[in-house]
Amino acid sequence: MKEKILVIDDDPELLGLAQNWLQNAGYEALIAEDGIEGLRQVYSARPHLVLLDIRMARMDGWEVCRRIREMCDMPIIMVSVNGEKADLLRAFNLGVDDYVTKPFHFPELIARVQAVLRRSSASWPQDNNSTFHNEEIDIDWRSRQVWVRGQRVAVSPTEFRLLSCLIENRGWIVTHDELLRKVWGPNYFGERSYVKLYIRYLRQKIERDPSNPEWILTERGVGYRFST
Repeated sequence: MKEKILVIDDDPELLGLAQNWLQNAGYEALIAEDGIEGLRQVYSARPHLVLLDIRMARMDGWEVCRRIREMCDMPIIMVSVNGEKADLLRAFNLGVDDYVTKPFHFPELIARVQAVLRRSSASWPQDNNSTFHNEEIDIDWRSRQVWVRGQRVAVSPTEFRLLSCLIENRGWIVTHDELLRKVWGPNYFGERSYVKLYIRYLRQKIERDPSNPEWILTERGVGYRFST
């Protein structure tokens, strides 16, 4: 069965090009010309990934993203003409998996789609245990649910991949570059600010005192380690 990619954008020309490129790459391409129609297709078609423009009439991409995240963690790549750092951070705060600035080359976009889908399909440790438990944290890898001190904690797909990588290597230092490769993909080599940002998000959700972490420890200049 082909993986379904939903493109939500109010530019008819871009929709047509995206549909052709995705179909040629072996995907089933769905299109929506505004945010409301996009949400309808998310509900009805259950795509494997959404390519989401920010600036649209009727409902912008920020609101569409927020509503998708309320119901599921399907991968989202946000597309925008704005490459400002504030928009980038806002997008990742909402839980998007990647952010692409217009204009872009379609071969690069297809490569990013492939990378996000690979990460999404491998976002829990591949061992015989379906759960993780320590004194304060419980995780069900299959349902991707996290509990901290008995309370359910909402984590984004990227946060979940990062936490999974750290726990799978608990007790060992995981370097910045290894985290970037495993969580974000090879295109993000050298982008250490992403790792630092998401480590901060995880600490705010997991640690009793994020400024004095007990679980996610910094190995200065090298990377991070999940404490045993």
